[in-house]
Amino acid sequence: MSDSQHKFYVLRAISGKENKVREYLDSLIKNTDLGDYVSQVLIPTEKTYTMRNGKKVVKERAYLPGYVLVEANLVGEVAHRLRQIPNVIGFLGGMNKPIPLRPAEVSRILGTFDELQDQPEELDIQYYVGEMVKVTYGAFNGFSGIIEEVNVEKKKLKVIVKIFGRKMPLELTYVQVEKE
Repeated sequence: MSDSQHKFYVLRAISGKENKVREYLDSLIKNTDLGDYVSQVLIPTEKTYTMRNGKKVVKERAYLPGYVLVEANLVGEVAHRLRQIPNVIGFLGGMNKPIPLRPAEVSRILGTFDELQDQPEELDIQYYVGEMVKVTYGAFNGFSGIIEEVNVEKKKLKVIVKIFGRKMPLELTYVQVEKE
């Protein structure tokens, strides 16, 4: 492999500031000659779904928090310029000569990145036996009950609801209830 080839490197960034680093890098690539040396900036993210006020909310969070993947040709002062970007701590693998990722690591990370983008929606809520929940959808909308059973694989709950003084077991999905 010659020095003129682009390789993937990992920039360590302050956790939570990965998007700011990417935006800054993108603007540098557009407005300066850094675009000749840096070809791609990636932040592997995954989608998580949470329930808020009875509605499903989609959030994207960093799959590898604190890391930004950069495909670059580190010749001359390029490594120094990347290190000087605000919110960047440095390169993963050393200060003097950054170590590129092996092709197997890159394909594994990018493969996982693609899988996470195509992953079916998954709610990020934990329910426990004995917890109080309120039914938000269906015939028993508005009723409160206590969780008796949790089936994580099927995303279902067995909830005991008191109706007219009698306890009724209901089988509900995660989407049909919310925590009280």
